[in-house]
Amino acid sequence: MAAWHFLKQLTCTVGAHTPTLTRRLIHYSSVVPFLSNHHKIVRYQWLLHFHVNLHAAVPKPKFSTASSSPALSSVTSLPPPAPYTSVLIHCPKDTADVLAEALLCFGASSVSMDQDDVSQNIDEICISSIFPEVEDINVSISHAADSIGLKEIPRYEVKINEEDWMKRSQESIRPVQVTEGLWVVPKWCTPPDVQATNIIVNPGLAFGTGEHASTKLCLLLLHGCIKGGEHILDYGTGTGILAIAALKFGAALAVGVDVDSEAIASAYQNASLNNIGPDKMQLHLIDSKSSSSSIEDSTFGVMEGQNTCEIQTVTTDREQFDVVIANILLNPLMDLADQIISCAKPGAVIGLSGFLSEQVQYIIERYSPFLEGIEVSKMDDWACVSGRKCRYLNT
Repeated sequence: MAAWHFLKQLTCTVGAHTPTLTRRLIHYSSVVPFLSNHHKIVRYQWLLHFHVNLHAAVPKPKFSTASSSPALSSVTSLPPPAPYTSVLIHCPKDTADVLAEALLCFGASSVSMDQDDVSQNIDEICISSIFPEVEDINVSISHAADSIGLKEIPRYEVKINEEDWMKRSQESIRPVQVTEGLWVVPKWCTPPDVQATNIIVNPGLAFGTGEHASTKLCLLLLHGCIKGGEHILDYGTGTGILAIAALKFGAALAVGVDVDSEAIASAYQNASLNNIGPDKMQLHLIDSKSSSSSIEDSTFGVMEGQNTCEIQTVTTDREQFDVVIANILLNPLMDLADQIISCAKPGAVIGLSGFLSEQVQYIIERYSPFLEGIEVSKMDDWACVSGRKCRYLNT
């Protein structure tokens, strides 16, 4: 099973490994797969050849087909939830943060650390993680440890079907106020302010809640730059939270792209929760292994009130977006700069996030040839770099 989307989230939840004590966890959920199916090499090329000019064949998403009609009209059902395995990983405290990030890149769907352990003067810390049952846990942890320079694989314990960890994570997620008049609200909660702009989401494995600083930074950027009528691209859409927000702020069209069919299905469901149809929001499944310079993708059209997706073939041109937002990670942002820039119109707003404040210099160095009026915003050690695409730039 593929990992999820690039959009990482932070929330507080109850520790699955401490049944008799209420504890607060620092919780991160997963990202789009950077890896090949066998996790042998890190692959940041997942959207490397996405030029928004989509017409070369790619494999269709692995959904059960409910119709034998051609791709333009075939209807598929959403994938069922996959079983998960809970894993408790013991590691040195000073490497816990980077190991947690690496685990997300090498197959984990969610990781969390006890906030009390983080603040205490102890040498070892436990990382609670969730892996899809189809993942080779030993291989995933081994590659994660190797990627950050650990000399040996950390000690870990596997807990199978011990408790409904995912359900407990979801129940702990509460509405998040991004700024005055803007809330991200789980679908099982009543909006605290019915007059506000409320983005309703079904977070799934606790991602897409709007809690993480990089998500908030992107939401604030969109809130400030959307004036009405814009076409926006959400590059690595995940749950679709940024695309949905842009539409609620007044954008005319939002396009979200991702390599993970489950992320696309999640974004589709969230669009339905917000009464957004396919005339406003298009979701494209991109083949991460394509080596061609252009890609044909599958578009999941939102059909309100139905648990199905309509697959279509869509062809669009480069330089068509007024706003391009990419909340992914440092390395893919560095590798995909040309492709991200090529999607934007001259003068379009480009927003980049998913990296730490200390990494801002790398993003600025990489994107300064393409952008003018570069600005940096920061929150909780995370950063967002934004600017406008140079009007006389040849891409």
